[in-house]
Amino acid sequence: MTSSTGGPDQSVPGGSPRGRVSVASRTALVAVLSAACWFAWLGWDTTYQTDPATGVASGPYEAWQVLGCVLSLAAVVALGSLVLGPWWTVLTVTVAFTIAFSVTASSDETGLWGVGALLVAFGVAAGSTVLAMIMKAVASRRRARAA
Repeated sequence: MTSSTGGPDQSVPGGSPRGRVSVASRTALVAVLSAACWFAWLGWDTTYQTDPATGVASGPYEAWQVLGCVLSLAAVVALGSLVLGPWWTVLTVTVAFTIAFSVTASSDETGLWGVGALLVAFGVAAGSTVLAMIMKAVASRRRARAA
């Protein structure tokens, strides 16, 4: 759905039954892609690495995994901003990614997974908000040039 300004309709869910189904399916797609970012890049790795020289443990994630996850999630936010609008995308990505994290982290023996979930939620919300606002500004600028 598009608004009178030519961008995604910000009134989610849509006014017509067909619009609601379309928004629901786009929201579901963004949610599934967000959760997939967690499971594909980070959710499977639970092994800590120990430096043989110092005995210091690190992990479980390697830098390449985190970078891949961040870049993939950025692509999901960019896509979502185009098809859902920025605010609905930020909400959807944040909730879906945090739930995916919580599914795997809740088995943590220390009981601190709840703190981790809050930090993940704040981090994803902040990062996706910045990117969604950039996408909104670019789209507004393009519409202004086209007018």
